[in-house]
Order: sequence, then C-alpha cells, then structure tokens
Amino acid sequence: MDIESFIIKDAYILIPVLYVIGVLLKKTPRIPDWLIPWILLGVGMAGGFFLSGMQAEGILQGVLVTGATVMTNQLYKQTVCKSAVDRTKTLGEKGKAKKS
Repeated sequence: MDIESFIIKDAYILIPVLYVIGVLLKKTPRIPDWLIPWILLGVGMAGGFFLSGMQAEGILQGVLVTGATVMTNQLYKQTVCKSAVDRTKTLGEKGKAKKS
C-alpha cells in the first residue's frame, strides 16, 4: 500500500504546517488539549480544500493529512518521550533498591 495513492502531493505541505500549529496551540494556556486535534482538523480540511482547487476531495485530503500529523505526533510522544520517562523510572527504582 502506497501512501501517495491516498494523499495528493500538494497536500504534503500541510503536515508540517499542521504540526507547527499544533505545537503553538499546545503552548497556549487557554486552549484545552482535547480541542487541539479538532482545530487542526478544521485547518487541515480548509487547507486541503484550497490546495485541491476548491474541490470536495480536498476536504478528505485535509482529514488524511490531519490524521497523519496527529498520528506522527503521538508516535513520537509514545515512543521517544515515553521511553525517556520509562528509563528515568527504571533508574530511579534501581537507585532505591541500592539504598535499601
């Protein structure tokens, strides 16, 4: 299965754009975390609509690139960041075992 068969090449630019918008929204204290994917979905759908030449297919492209953006972010957080937390916990438990 080839990702290029689903997402048009013009829509690829939306993935880093949505990621940066998501990072900025995350740093905004008044916006709750649960709302960020919904905002990204709206921006992605609008961006896809305009990049596709204002065709209905662009809305689907926006949904796909938003999904790719959110999934990539979650994979990073769950793999890299979670691994760092797990290593810290493991080192902390070993330190406690030595003191006892």
